[in-house]
Amino acid sequence: MTERWVYGFDDLAAAEAAAGGGWEGVRALLGGKGAGLADMTRAGVPVPPGFTVTTAACNAYLAAGGALPAGAWEQILAALAGVEAATGKRFGDPADPLLVSCRSGAKFSMPGMMDTVLNIGLNDATAAGMTALTGDERFVYDAYRRLVQMFGAVVLGVADEPFEHAIAARKAAAGVKDDADLAAADWRALTDAFKAIVAGATGRPFPTDPLEQLRLATEAVFRSWNGKRAVDYRNAAGIRHDLGTAVNIQTMVFGNMGAGSGTGVAFTRNPADGTPELYGDYLMNAQGEDVVAGIRNTQPIAALAAEMPAVFEAFRTTVARLERHYRDMQDVEFTIERGRLWMLQTRNGKRTARAAVRIAVDMVGEGLIDRAEAVRRVTPDHVDFFLHPQFVAAARSQAVAAGRRLASGINASPGAAVGVAAFDADTAEAWGKAGRDVVMVRPETKPDDVHGMLASKAILTSRGGATSHAAVVARQFGVPAVCGAEAIEIDLDARLLRAGGAVVREGDTLSVDGTTGEVFAGAIETEVPDLSDRDLSTLLGWADGFRRLGVWANADYPDDAERARSFGAEGIGLCRTEHMFFEADRLPVVREMILADDTAAREAALARLLPIQREDFHGILSAMRGLPVIIRLIDPPLHEFLPDHTELVAEVARLEATGSDPDALADRRRLLAAVDGLREANPMLGLRGVRLGVLFPEIIRMQVRAILEAAVDLARRGVDVRPEIMIPLSSHVNELKRMRVLVDETSAAVFAERGASVGFKFGTMIEIPRAALTAAALAEVCEFFSFGTNDLTQTTYGISRDDAEARFLLHYVEHGVLPANPFQTLDVDGVGQLIRLAVDRGRAARPGLEVGICGEHGGDPDSIAFCHAVGLDYVSCSPFRVPVARLAAAHAALAAAEPVTA
Repeated sequence: MTERWVYGFDDLAAAEAAAGGGWEGVRALLGGKGAGLADMTRAGVPVPPGFTVTTAACNAYLAAGGALPAGAWEQILAALAGVEAATGKRFGDPADPLLVSCRSGAKFSMPGMMDTVLNIGLNDATAAGMTALTGDERFVYDAYRRLVQMFGAVVLGVADEPFEHAIAARKAAAGVKDDADLAAADWRALTDAFKAIVAGATGRPFPTDPLEQLRLATEAVFRSWNGKRAVDYRNAAGIRHDLGTAVNIQTMVFGNMGAGSGTGVAFTRNPADGTPELYGDYLMNAQGEDVVAGIRNTQPIAALAAEMPAVFEAFRTTVARLERHYRDMQDVEFTIERGRLWMLQTRNGKRTARAAVRIAVDMVGEGLIDRAEAVRRVTPDHVDFFLHPQFVAAARSQAVAAGRRLASGINASPGAAVGVAAFDADTAEAWGKAGRDVVMVRPETKPDDVHGMLASKAILTSRGGATSHAAVVARQFGVPAVCGAEAIEIDLDARLLRAGGAVVREGDTLSVDGTTGEVFAGAIETEVPDLSDRDLSTLLGWADGFRRLGVWANADYPDDAERARSFGAEGIGLCRTEHMFFEADRLPVVREMILADDTAAREAALARLLPIQREDFHGILSAMRGLPVIIRLIDPPLHEFLPDHTELVAEVARLEATGSDPDALADRRRLLAAVDGLREANPMLGLRGVRLGVLFPEIIRMQVRAILEAAVDLARRGVDVRPEIMIPLSSHVNELKRMRVLVDETSAAVFAERGASVGFKFGTMIEIPRAALTAAALAEVCEFFSFGTNDLTQTTYGISRDDAEARFLLHYVEHGVLPANPFQTLDVDGVGQLIRLAVDRGRAARPGLEVGICGEHGGDPDSIAFCHAVGLDYVSCSPFRVPVARLAAAHAALAAAEPVTA
């Protein structure tokens, strides 16, 4: 039996049966666009008749090296006959021709990344027939030249520029500015010119057989699935490459049939900020590509209410119905043909992070979705956006006062960015990969520009509206964008832009504010906004009700701790005491301690450090009152606190040569000797962490004393303190037994001296595979484990992170040797198995063992999902990742289908 490759828009039931009944299966089979068209047809929404060639047919076509699967063409012809019956028109009939469009439509929306061909079925004979039917030769030849242009570019691979140059030359000859001002004779002449361009570029005439046009266009859309821009987009969006695209073949309706016709794209809510209002653009006497391509500046959708009130009311009612049906903001395309509204597409709309949060919260209030669904719809990347830079208000005001504001346009995608101007996508990509911050500047962007857009910090166009290609892609990927900045004149040949009297050349700095729609010359200072957004706070509060994992923060100073707490941190999972040693007021004392010739001298230096450390711990314990604070004792090799060896050698040589300062020379020689004595072939696996404590126990005693004295002093003042003392880099239980003795002896002494005590926990950082393997023994001594996954990944892989990332690791990821950078996303199959084993063995030896993670993976959503699965108590991350981790932990709980508690 021949597989079914084609489904009519009016045959959704059959597609549901073939897909197993689920809507996701239908979208996978028909693509999002095809599924939406079929669903709208079933709901009675005015949709031009048509049919979908499935994603399965695309995959079969690509797998066969470019051959339609058996039976597919016959099914397309049968479905086409059904469209002819529904419309009363015949494909290729000069008397009353049926024209169709051929559009891509994958399961996941990829705006502009694949190909479309309009007006299929036009040739000289059908054009003459349509002219006789409509009496509008201008409309017919405008449509005809579009077919030749799109077919040439999409199907035959002809460059766009010759077509655009021909139009520009014709407008210049006619003395007009806009395409809409060209007459019928102009479009007829351009149609002939376009045919000549196609023939000259391909060596064969433009195909006039409508069926050949349809077959070639269908195959071209299939091939576009593997086009560079589509692949780049899928890589950036995390969309699988094996899904394929469907092809939607649909009766053409025309927005370019005169004053009573038009076309547009709109969203049921504002995709930039989530405001519940219709948002979009339209053009009268135009076809849909004119709107999204940005080649003409559009009218806001609200203006349609005055221009065509009855059509606007029908449109408003229809899209409101679609939003209620899909329970999400819709992105719709529509055409008005001689006063009649047709809906060409609906899909869940792309939106900014701010809009995603507001829409999710608002829809809960409107009863469309519940809180769990709202939390699921907001991604960790959405939350991360709220930490993106904005321009400092005072710096922006200064730029305005200085006359540096070049232009204003449509605030198409929010956020602020500073970068150098690049006038094409290839330059933007090359500079971005080289580490430069880039603002891509174009008259309008095309799908082929997506690689440059993804590499840019901001996008600026002089044409196009809120639903142009540049705006949609920028919002999708969180890139600030200003579109339709008409005051800017872009000269691509000279690689510069002009605005008023200002000239900005390629490589000059621009500042782009996608929130306000402003563009400035030069750099403006940016700042990270706070997280006081009401809707975000509401949504994260809901997320907290679903998650099981605690979210703690890594913080070394009181200010960091206060910030983490304000972001929702429930504890400090890593306070690194060595960072405190690097401060200017104490580094000389630390060096004195390191250079001490004997224990007595070392203890004297440590006695001077004690009150400083005590004050450090006083600050962070006070900031986190009522919450746990894990303090890691000294970890790095001692040589890190001394001057660089190479610099010391050079300085000693200089002092020896000049002989000008004998005392300084003696000091530098002493330092050099100390550095030489501490040098190791591999210091990260040398004398550091617990090993320092074993060799120099006086350092541990000082740090433990400082922690507990601060804790007792605060407790006496009524502050609820919960210190936890962590030993780094343990590999053997005997190391921890020695440290436990030191800690217990010191705590007993402090509590006796102070006449008071506080509770505290003793634990270790699991950073070495042997520690994970012997977790049962370690748990007999420890009350908590914290996985230091940065070092655990290094020691598991046997690599140095810095060397690996500089030399081969990125190559491994790019070429598929590794699925991801294991220092960014936890290696579940390797490092993850050590974590799982350590948790199981540790809790078997000590039920109730507290277990968390404090490496950078603690802020990575994929890693957080693993931490949830293996039963960790908390994840700890940088303060600015805390809100992201709160949401990711909720997603992990909801994905695991745990009981809903909020």
